[in-house]
Amino acid sequence: MTRADARADEATEPIRLLDPDGSLVESDANAEWRELAAQLSTDDRLAMHGEMLRTRRFDIEAGHLQRQGKLGLWVPSIGQEGAQVGAAWASREQDTIFPSYREHLIALHRGVDMLQIIDIFRGAVHGGWDPLETRGMRIYSLVIATHALHSTGYAMGIRLDRACGTGDASRDEAVMAFYGDGAASQGDASEGLVFAASYDAPIVFFVQNNKWAISVPSTRQSRTPLHERARGFGLDAAWVDGNDPLASFAVTRRMLDAARQGRPGYVEADTYRMGAHTTSDDPKRYRPSEEEEAWRRRDPIARLAAHLRELGVDDAALAAQDAEATDLAADMRRRTLAAGTAASDDIFDHVYSEPHPLVLEQKRALAEFEAGFGGES
Repeated sequence: MTRADARADEATEPIRLLDPDGSLVESDANAEWRELAAQLSTDDRLAMHGEMLRTRRFDIEAGHLQRQGKLGLWVPSIGQEGAQVGAAWASREQDTIFPSYREHLIALHRGVDMLQIIDIFRGAVHGGWDPLETRGMRIYSLVIATHALHSTGYAMGIRLDRACGTGDASRDEAVMAFYGDGAASQGDASEGLVFAASYDAPIVFFVQNNKWAISVPSTRQSRTPLHERARGFGLDAAWVDGNDPLASFAVTRRMLDAARQGRPGYVEADTYRMGAHTTSDDPKRYRPSEEEEAWRRRDPIARLAAHLRELGVDDAALAAQDAEATDLAADMRRRTLAAGTAASDDIFDHVYSEPHPLVLEQKRALAEFEAGFGGES
């Protein structure tokens, strides 16, 4: 696909390979994408289903922990697993991932432990994890859209290091940055697109349009579809059914491999946030229940499960995955309840590489303040 082809592709519907009932969509229009999805074996698709189940069970359990006062906040991703699992499988081992704060499946796919994600939201760590130990998965970005610039700069560095552009997709590096429709309204997101296009950075911006930026609908934020806006910046862009894991994989794989050759891309994944933006808001106050119910019938996990049955996978295999996911979520809960609390003065220990008198004074003042309450800090 050339840039001219991408601009000329004014689709009226997102790219789709699986209907909501799990049946294959076969047409001349999606032949290219079906060929790419054919790279996924039945075992691969079953593994993708397992990852979605594990993420959802983890997500639900984390929400329970927050309601029970064990987490300060939780950011659910329920409903968006299809977009994420396709993108996760489309990435290659050498790629670097810059998430926002809702990419739980991507993190787990790359080797982040469930408890490492939980620790962020219970305030037990001041970062998250070491990307060198999580296959290039960077820490969550809680400040909206700032990582659009961080990821673009990193991708520009890859180009300067000549770690891309050789034509060997198994070796050439690429970057993927994840954010949502709300973040797309931030200035940093637009600046990222400007620099990516200007410097042919090997990056794909994967935007999960879940229809709501907290309580503001995406239709109010952008009069133009997000993928069309990206084309205006000079990027290849595609619009994909984000609740279709196969389509998400095919489109993202094509975009990433093009990015490795100096053609930055943009994927708008059409999906839906089934729950709250975070556990601090109530979606019933700003969106109709009928809308949520309509999207519930397009659930990505049920869609892929139906497809797997069509491929001959029996219910016992799917039930085994469900049981495993439930066990893993329960184990995460046990480990969370058993975990200790980080010392409140840890925040002072990594400000400078060497001790600094002002920081040491602040640390002393905090200890004195906490001692005034009596007992342990």
